[in-house]
Amino acid sequence: MKGIILAGGHGTRLHPITLGVSKQLLPVYDKPMIYYPLSVLMLAGVTEIQVIAAPGEVPGFQRLLGDGSALGLSLTYAEQDRPRGLADAFVLGAEHIGDDSVALILGDNLFHGPGFGEILRSSARDVEGCVLFGYPVSDPERYGVGEVDGEGRLVRLEEKPAKPRSNLAITGLYLYDNEVVEIARGLRPSERGELEITDVNRVYLERGRAALVQLGRGFVWLDTGTHDALTEAGQYVQILSRRQGVRIGCIEEIAWRMGYIDRDSCFRMGLALSKSPYGRYLMEITGDPRHGEGI
Repeated sequence: MKGIILAGGHGTRLHPITLGVSKQLLPVYDKPMIYYPLSVLMLAGVTEIQVIAAPGEVPGFQRLLGDGSALGLSLTYAEQDRPRGLADAFVLGAEHIGDDSVALILGDNLFHGPGFGEILRSSARDVEGCVLFGYPVSDPERYGVGEVDGEGRLVRLEEKPAKPRSNLAITGLYLYDNEVVEIARGLRPSERGELEITDVNRVYLERGRAALVQLGRGFVWLDTGTHDALTEAGQYVQILSRRQGVRIGCIEEIAWRMGYIDRDSCFRMGLALSKSPYGRYLMEITGDPRHGEGI
């Protein structure tokens, strides 16, 4: 499976702080926002990932992440010259996807919950059709909404309905088989002039090949696209870090624990950041005797 992080757009809801920097490079507590979606793809077992950014923003991501080799990944970059909808990612990324299945995640989404890594790996294994992730919210009218039957099967998708039939919002994480490329190419732009991801999902639903994984109690899904949401996400990460000593979205730790890099490589990356608590955390968890016993 290939991966795509869609980090385009101009972050207008976050102006003026995004006038000089990409939204996905803003901090969410102790790390750049893009670390969180990147960590999700890494936990799913995806190592070949393309970052799609707005014009002029690619160099910032390259400075931060490079080619991914230090993390055992292969990272490439592409520009989306203007917002053309989420489904445009499959058109832009067609060469990157090749003949494989693909995971798309939005660059401003944060996920966290018990056993999430295993849920991801199980869902990403041999995808046939599409796999969506639903999350219960109190304001479903703001999102794409999925409705399931009594057996938990997805039966309907609505985009920002005035009277939602359920409270299951469709999150910014999507898994597809290779047919998504041709489906996206065949879409007509919506009234907004964009290729809508909901239209892609409806094609799969009509073919009887759309599944919904429900992320229920104990899971957190945050969209960090507004000032309040950005602050709330940072506070959530901070609380877990202080209370439990865990660091959500720590890509170096995930690379090590997933076997993409070895313990020594993880320690050296921590050493390079040793003046920060983040770097010292990496040194500690690798179990180096000079820095605690790790976890």
